[in-house]
Amino acid sequence: VQLQASGGGLVQAGDSVRLSCAASGRTLDFSHMGWFRQAPGKEREFVAAVRWSDGRTDYGDSVRGRVTMSRDAAKNTVDLEMVSLTPEDTAVYYCGAYLGLDGRHFQWSRYDYWGQGTQVTVSS
Repeated sequence: VQLQASGGGLVQAGDSVRLSCAASGRTLDFSHMGWFRQAPGKEREFVAAVRWSDGRTDYGDSVRGRVTMSRDAAKNTVDLEMVSLTPEDTAVYYCGAYLGLDGRHFQWSRYDYWGQGTQVTVSS
């Protein structure tokens, strides 16, 4: 399995950003795909996840209401759209694939595969 993240970059506060992640390989084994972020000096934080079978989504508390995650099962891609960005959203954003069935898709340590990460920098 390989995951390739894209999008991100330098944006201004109040702007929106759209991140994408393309998966290849045995995607039929996926339980969820998720997005996490990691700011300097901080632990990796859950942003959003989508259940691969039916597109059901879950969102982290810090971003709920500003983030929408979607998946295209036919293309094996997921997107993450974030609006009303603030400097606190500055981080490296990682997409991951989770194969488990224990409902722990909000824990980064449970993920089986990771993309390379994409930087989002929000200037004030």
